Amino acid sequence: MGQALREAEFAFEEDEVPVGAVIVFENRIIGRAHNQREQLNDPTAHAEILALTQASAELESWRLNGTTMYVTLEPCPMCAGALVNARVDRLVFGCADPKAGACGTLWNLVQSDKLNHRLQTDRDLMEQECRDILQRFFRMKRT
Repeated sequence: MGQALREAEFAFEEDEVPVGAVIVFENRIIGRAHNQREQLNDPTAHAEILALTQASAELESWRLNGTTMYVTLEPCPMCAGALVNARVDRLVFGCADPKAGACGTLWNLVQSDKLNHRLQTDRDLMEQECRDILQRFFRMKRT
């Protein structure tokens, strides 16, 4: 999660909502990214989606079986759906998202028995640090 927080700091420095994600396979990072929606003018340029793209390129497969994603903020419905479709095994997130969280807060797409794949989910890892960077960013935006 420390590496995901580092990615969130990069986002903060680029004036993006500070969310960072990394994907680990066999104890090595195969994908890392931070939000880049503003920079790329792309509504899908969430940290999770960009990290999934990198990991898929690294493994030369869209199937990311055996991987774990660490992300600082609970994924939204788009990102949760992408995690399911990519067959990621495990999701670890820092803080819940009460406005768009789709991994247990508002919905739970990653563990739905209606979908073809379910992820093991662990939440609240380094929760305070993950929440702090978001609060700092939005406090700065309001002033």
